[in-house]
Amino acid sequence: MDYISTRGQDGPLGFEQTLLSGLARDGGLYLPVEWPTFSPDEIADMRDLSYAQLAGRVMAPFCNGEIDEFELAAMAGAAYAGFDHPAVAPLVQLDDTTYILELFHGPTIAFKDYAMQFLARAFDRALSKKRQHAVILGATSGDTGSAALEAFQKRGAVDVFILFPEGRVSPVQQRQMTSVIADGAHAVAIKGDFDDCQALVKALFNDLEFRDEVNLSAVNSINWARLMPQIVYYFSSALALGAPDRKVVFSVPTGNFGNVFAGYAAVQMGLPIERLIVASNQNDILPRFFEAGRMARETVVPSLSPSMDIQVSSNFERLLFELLERDGAKTKLVMDEFATSGQFTLDVKAMTRAQSLFSAYRLNDSGTVAEIASTAKNSGMLLDPHSAVGLSAARRARADGTIASDVPIVSLACAHPAKFETAVKLATGSAATLPPHMADLMTRPEQMQTLAADVDAVKALVRAQKRSE
Repeated sequence: MDYISTRGQDGPLGFEQTLLSGLARDGGLYLPVEWPTFSPDEIADMRDLSYAQLAGRVMAPFCNGEIDEFELAAMAGAAYAGFDHPAVAPLVQLDDTTYILELFHGPTIAFKDYAMQFLARAFDRALSKKRQHAVILGATSGDTGSAALEAFQKRGAVDVFILFPEGRVSPVQQRQMTSVIADGAHAVAIKGDFDDCQALVKALFNDLEFRDEVNLSAVNSINWARLMPQIVYYFSSALALGAPDRKVVFSVPTGNFGNVFAGYAAVQMGLPIERLIVASNQNDILPRFFEAGRMARETVVPSLSPSMDIQVSSNFERLLFELLERDGAKTKLVMDEFATSGQFTLDVKAMTRAQSLFSAYRLNDSGTVAEIASTAKNSGMLLDPHSAVGLSAARRARADGTIASDVPIVSLACAHPAKFETAVKLATGSAATLPPHMADLMTRPEQMQTLAADVDAVKALVRAQKRSE
């Protein structure tokens, strides 16, 4: 399987080269040259596989010729061995046709663990073969950073620098990053918002001289290999509900568009997903786009669901490339327009494609608190604010007739409620309890650095603190 850039000027590359490159050298994002597909019979044959075996089966076509299904399954087995639920990604029934997919059973109690634990092993494998050292640079709105630092700590072939917006992640999210005190692990607070952090990462990747000097790589969802393991839980939950004989809808809390794009990839692979619901908070650039076909950047407004406080969704470029019929030159023009003016508009043909699969809803902070409160009261289930945004979108899609009454909706619960004390306390009057392995988190010592949102400052930090080969 080869990979090409959404902007048409990089590739084709093999899987491991794509993994280690992260962002394409023309500024675009990598996608497979073509989508691998499974027939209905092949999907039905996946029903009795363990989660690790399913991961091997689903991811193998993307690594064809480099890593086989059985090695991938073994890597997945090792990645998820420490998760605290035997199903790895358990599906919990909320009512007759609504289900919660719990994606917070990994070490940092957020869905990013599903990709990051696998990715650390994939990096180890690739770098050891090449006898190389890499610098991983990432931006986080909260959960990616802690998952990356947890997964990659103490790995001698990698230094990890994670940029997060100062004062704009939850206290638990921050402490999860800053309490990882290990060689090669660096949590860096940036004076700005998440979009500033993300812009710094992209600028350094686009500085090809610096990129090659430090062997820069990425674990943000700009890295295609970050999305691959996330496709697996779409398959596992759909299979549990009767796929391929039964269609399923997914409601996905969405900020950077990576998680929901993994659902789009599952559709392209043959999984019978009837609709993908994009659930956003008050930073509603994505709902505005899906409603009107116009992407227009506005100011980021801090919210109770900080991981979605984003106005520039990096992974949307992958969907744009698909909507523009995989025309890299046209995708580049649109992205250049967005970079210059902060907006672009797609034509009716492209929007018809988008709206045939995606619906989008927004929910402000007061609505988020109300959803947490009502779900806790009516079902006894405690949700984090991002998951509440997703469940509210699922309920509204059902109520307004977008989703038929007999079609199951799986709403993704992307983080443990204990990560977001303020929202949960507002809704229920008390905070959720951290799981036992994190009980002492808020008293652990911290190590962090603070920088201005300045490219040269980040360069200087990486050069000064990265380890030698």
